[in-house]
Amino acid sequence: MKLETIAIHAGNKIDSSTGAVIQPITLSTTFERAEDGGYPHGFIYTRAENPNRSSLERVLSALEGGEAAAAFSSGNAAGSAVFQALEPGSHIIAPSDMYHGLRTLINVVYKGILVADYVDLSDITAIEKAIRPSTKLIWVETPSNPLLKVTDIDAVVRLAKRHGIMVCCDNTFATPVFQRPFELGADIVMHSTTKYFGGHSDVLGGILITRRKDFFWEKIKNIQALSGAVPAPFDCYMTVRGIKTLPYRMKGHAANAQKVAEFLQAHPAVEKVYYPGLKDHPLHEVAARQMSGFGGMLSFLVKGSPDDARNVANRVKFFTQATSLGGVESLIEHRASVEGPDTKTPFNLLRVSVGLENAEDLIADLKQALDGV
Repeated sequence: MKLETIAIHAGNKIDSSTGAVIQPITLSTTFERAEDGGYPHGFIYTRAENPNRSSLERVLSALEGGEAAAAFSSGNAAGSAVFQALEPGSHIIAPSDMYHGLRTLINVVYKGILVADYVDLSDITAIEKAIRPSTKLIWVETPSNPLLKVTDIDAVVRLAKRHGIMVCCDNTFATPVFQRPFELGADIVMHSTTKYFGGHSDVLGGILITRRKDFFWEKIKNIQALSGAVPAPFDCYMTVRGIKTLPYRMKGHAANAQKVAEFLQAHPAVEKVYYPGLKDHPLHEVAARQMSGFGGMLSFLVKGSPDDARNVANRVKFFTQATSLGGVESLIEHRASVEGPDTKTPFNLLRVSVGLENAEDLIADLKQALDGV
């Protein structure tokens, strides 16, 4: 099946009792045993497994081309399961501009348990210098949040394999529509399903997908079942529903983002635009090689002070000032304000999730906001 067909059919199962074309929501927390004590329907207890969660895991495993998937109640819960599965004292190499929520998770929750170095993952030499005997994981995030840096996944994987290190790729920004980390050798793929998979800013979740079922994956599955940070059946149903339109939505997001990025690049009040689809992006060629599209996320620096940047965000009309991304509506935020005093993000940066509105309306809105700088 091609991607568009997988998105519609791999997560659906026609209900055998009613013939319902769309798989119903199974809210039951427990499932009937057979006379011999077995579970003829394959389900025991919803914390361990649920029909709707199985559907979500099935479609996302198929979309990424992995062997199995594990769904969680949030993207951070998914990332945490990877960190929990590492042995205490393990060393992680992560991006210098790693998503703030996961970076804080490592630094606060896993302080004293795991060790992390944050390096520029676009620099293979810097990664190699950071490797220690205790390094067990390289965490790749490409394009990154919020600086849209690009990491050469193939190059990182080749380096990691020489040292026996796992590679996990946060593929949230690109989605499997535009980037295929397993085809480049990654071991695990992570997503915040809250974003493009859900697609409508109304359901929270996370997913891990594995290229192969191995001992480390079994540890992750045990953490999922025993820790219980799993999505509710309704959340799984809503995410599967959103995935059905994912391939077509992503094409619209990327087309709009390219137009918005090109407009911003030409505006005199904009200092710099971060978008891998622009030819002057430092790693545009790498992005073009490993991505089939450049996604719907971009950031830009407003010339002037942090207040000038905030004023631009305050003047827009079609963009909503809000955290998160990947919905059909366009969002904008002053990212440094969200991340707090330890942020590595420039204070004149605005991050934009380009939605599916008409691109001309979005450009006109940004123009009137920027013209006032």
